Amino acid sequence: MSLQPDRLGSATTHLRSPHWRSREYADLFGQAPAIFAALSGPRHLLEAANSAFFEACGGDRRRTGVPIGELIPELASQGVLDRLDAVYRTGTAYRAQGRRLVLGEPGAEREGFFDFTYEPRRDLVGQVDGVVVIAVETTAYHHAQLLAAEQRILLEQIARDAPLDEILSGMARAIEDLSPEMIVSVLLVDADGRHLRHGTGPTLPAFYNEAVDGIAIGDGVGSCGTAAFLRAPVIVTDIATDPRWEGYRDLAKRAEVAACWSTPIEGVDGRLLGTFAIYHRTPKAPEDKDVALSAAFTRIAALAIERHRAVEAGHAAQQREKAAREDLAFVLDASTAITRELHYFDCLQCLARLTVPTLAPLCAVHVVEGGQTRRIAVAASTRAEEGLLASPELSDEVDNAVARVLASGTTETDHFGARTGGLFAQLGVTGYVCAPLATRGGTFGVLTLLATDRPMDSHIVALAEELARRAASSADNAHQFTDRVQLARDLQAGLLPPELPRIPGTTLAASYHPAGEGLDVGGDFYDVFPLSDDCWALMIGDVCGRGALAATTTGMVRHTARAAARLLNDPAAVVAAINDALADNTADEDCFVSLVYAELRQTASHLALNLIRAGHVPPLVRRADGTVEELAQPGMLLGIGPDPDGSACSIDLYPGDALILVTDGITEARSADGEFFGEDRLAEALVTLEATSPTATALIETVTAAVAAFAADSTIDDQAVLVLTAT
Repeated sequence: MSLQPDRLGSATTHLRSPHWRSREYADLFGQAPAIFAALSGPRHLLEAANSAFFEACGGDRRRTGVPIGELIPELASQGVLDRLDAVYRTGTAYRAQGRRLVLGEPGAEREGFFDFTYEPRRDLVGQVDGVVVIAVETTAYHHAQLLAAEQRILLEQIARDAPLDEILSGMARAIEDLSPEMIVSVLLVDADGRHLRHGTGPTLPAFYNEAVDGIAIGDGVGSCGTAAFLRAPVIVTDIATDPRWEGYRDLAKRAEVAACWSTPIEGVDGRLLGTFAIYHRTPKAPEDKDVALSAAFTRIAALAIERHRAVEAGHAAQQREKAAREDLAFVLDASTAITRELHYFDCLQCLARLTVPTLAPLCAVHVVEGGQTRRIAVAASTRAEEGLLASPELSDEVDNAVARVLASGTTETDHFGARTGGLFAQLGVTGYVCAPLATRGGTFGVLTLLATDRPMDSHIVALAEELARRAASSADNAHQFTDRVQLARDLQAGLLPPELPRIPGTTLAASYHPAGEGLDVGGDFYDVFPLSDDCWALMIGDVCGRGALAATTTGMVRHTARAAARLLNDPAAVVAAINDALADNTADEDCFVSLVYAELRQTASHLALNLIRAGHVPPLVRRADGTVEELAQPGMLLGIGPDPDGSACSIDLYPGDALILVTDGITEARSADGEFFGEDRLAEALVTLEATSPTATALIETVTAAVAAFAADSTIDDQAVLVLTAT
């Protein structure tokens, strides 16, 4: 379209009219959210601008007709005027995104981010006569992006179980970086649920953080204490006038904080976890964005705290499980060690040794014997502590505690010597536990543990009680075992001659070794007793089985032999009498006896023996020249029939000769691979003895040593040896 000259002039004049342009700009941008400004001339006079422009600039700067550099002087140092000059001079538009500007009068500055377009404005002839500025503020978007990035970083830290103080401090600094006017603090609920502890507050002074560390949760206790108490946000816009800060105003003044907004931090189950607070240097009420910011980071803080608590709870559970395993291993190992001790006192002494120092540095064990309390075991970590336990003052106090436990049958504990008026504490004892040793409904002793370096907590008490319970059972079993062994030994001794008689022209020696622990009376026996007319009887035998029947049978055989031998002058008749006695007294039991019975008479030149063997190991004779003879005279076991069907044989022993009688525990001793020692090895051991006229004792030592070397500890039967030598 073409214009007529008169109209061209009119149009030019009209376009250059600032009033017309202002009306046109107002119509286009007056209510628009975008920022608009029209600048004219090389000085960039503000010709027109909408309200969004003036709001962005801040302060009371709603003027036009002045250079923009004078109206907003802070633009010069940020390169805006230089960019406007370049657009005006070159006529080339300029666009920028996310440009940061600090706007506002001194003391009221704010940071903003903008997307800019600087367009050159031309007149009708194409000359640049100004610059049009159109901008969109992206501060909120920018902050949202930064906020999202910071939240992502915090969530990643939470996911990798970063330390709680690191997460909370990072969160506080992120908020303060986004909003420099804010000061962030987090307080955490104490384990007692009644106080708040310092969580983070990196910008607050150290004295302030120390002062609020441990404040009570309650109404009127500042912003945080009140928020935790009410479980609701507490907004204090002016600390100087708010009654909830009455006790903390001076502290706040010293820290140069004037406002505090606090929000309770709650878990998903509604539990109170802490408080999230935002401080300001000047009195201030929160804006909507502040409330949103607080809510967002309160949720993150809650997540971090709950995650931390879950991790801590997991670690604590692992530690408890580990401690429980260690406790169980200790109790089991200690119980096993105590149970291995077969004797009463050894059990309790082992108990004392094992408790130190695992449970306590000092231990004593008392038992009741014959109505009297006696300390039978002590243990200490060091000599100094051992001396402490021996001190009369401490011994008296321990004895008193032991007496109380024996009377009550219940555990007595004392953490700091309160029961004794502090005397334990004066002696350096921080606590004790006295646990009863009880079994079968009665208390027979007390385990006492004394601590000198730590409190005697419930964990130690529980372990002491459990160990005392197990040790009491083991000690009681050992006591019964000891009594049983002693009873078996007493019975066995009653079935053997207390000492061998002296027979002129001979030496005698005997040996008896019970199998196992000697809990049961064995059936092996021997005897030597005088007859009339300077004659002597000797015998060795083995009753099948062990225990009470073997003991009574052994006693009957010995007593029958002694009685019959004084009435009868025939070894065969004596053996027959023993067989009859077995038949009469063991009608309901299968009880067999092997026996060698001999009668000895001394002549002028030698010893004459009349010997009968009834199913027993053949006797051996070792001559003075070292040769060995086996007396293989046959004979049946006694107790299997009415007639033993045995006949006697005669043996002459000259000086240096020896008669060796053994039970089958010797010949049937087994090696590790199950081989019998046998009669041949017995004879070989006697042959290899170098002495020409060994004593009876030397011969026994030779036999027992040979068997021990062959069978080691695998003896499964009693072993008896009776040796007679002619002198």
